[in-house]
Amino acid sequence: MEFTVKQIAGLLGGEVEGNETLKISQLSKIEEGKPGAISFLSNTKYEPFLYTTDASAVIVDRRFEPKKVVKTTLIRVENAYTAFTLLLQQYEQFIKKEKYGIEQPSYVGEGTSIGENFYLGAFACVGKNCRIGQNVKIYPQAYVGDNVQIGDNSVIHMGVKIYNNTVIGSHCIFFANAVIGSDGFGFAPQSDGSYQAIPQLGNVVIEDHVSVGAGTTIDCATMGSTIIRQGVKIDNLVQVAHNVEIGKNTVIAAQAGIAGSAKIGENCVIGGQAGFAGHINLPNRTKVGGQAGVSGKWRQAGLSLHGSPAMEIKDSLRSSAIFRRLPLLEKRVQALENLKQEEKP
Repeated sequence: MEFTVKQIAGLLGGEVEGNETLKISQLSKIEEGKPGAISFLSNTKYEPFLYTTDASAVIVDRRFEPKKVVKTTLIRVENAYTAFTLLLQQYEQFIKKEKYGIEQPSYVGEGTSIGENFYLGAFACVGKNCRIGQNVKIYPQAYVGDNVQIGDNSVIHMGVKIYNNTVIGSHCIFFANAVIGSDGFGFAPQSDGSYQAIPQLGNVVIEDHVSVGAGTTIDCATMGSTIIRQGVKIDNLVQVAHNVEIGKNTVIAAQAGIAGSAKIGENCVIGGQAGFAGHINLPNRTKVGGQAGVSGKWRQAGLSLHGSPAMEIKDSLRSSAIFRRLPLLEKRVQALENLKQEEKP
């Protein structure tokens, strides 16, 4: 497939600076650009590549001012990163072959209703009394339990396991081997030192436009629901425990873990390997750094938390600076003690 620079600029609402008749047939990173490719520049760290790239066109912000002569054609847009994302989405639609129908062997239980343009891959299973919306795709070896609801245009990739009574909204996507609705980690200690399993009788509710990464686990509630609100994006290998609630448009990077009954606010950004104690409340718009350990009470929205135990970033940086100096401080203290010993009569 080929498109002219002018056609792509029209799609993105951009302005061409250079040759608008050039043909574009592929997308590329700016440092790997070749003739016929289009790339983008949004991070100034990559600006040096703009002056050396062989890409036929590069998408840049309208306000961007080159520091050297640029030999490639520019497409100026309001936000280069957003524009290139739109271009990727459009390209995906061109190359993606839509799947429809039910492959065999597979299974659909009694009482299940299915919308139009449904796809069920081989060796996949859908349980009894489910409600499946329109344009839903369930890929091979996926499992959907009884009484599950899945909204329009949602995609269940290979090997995903969705337990009974889960409710999923529209335009959701679940990547390979995600597990939704497994038992929460609930055990009551007994007098003899053993543990008695606590029945986990709730479910998981996932609202619209949620993305769940490969290998991520979201546990069902002990009672009630574990809730993932609209627009949440969860990376690979994240653990969400029972009765957790994650607010709208929060993003969570890989290997984060959220303990039971924690409430995560809206529009939060959570770094990789961050950990959250149970029953905490994280305010809206909080940013949590990678490997942070979050516990205690936080009430102010919009904070940046770092470190373990987590603290506000300015306090965390100050503490880190002191920690790095501890060996030197130890030597100074030891020298002072030795001096005192020498001064004794």
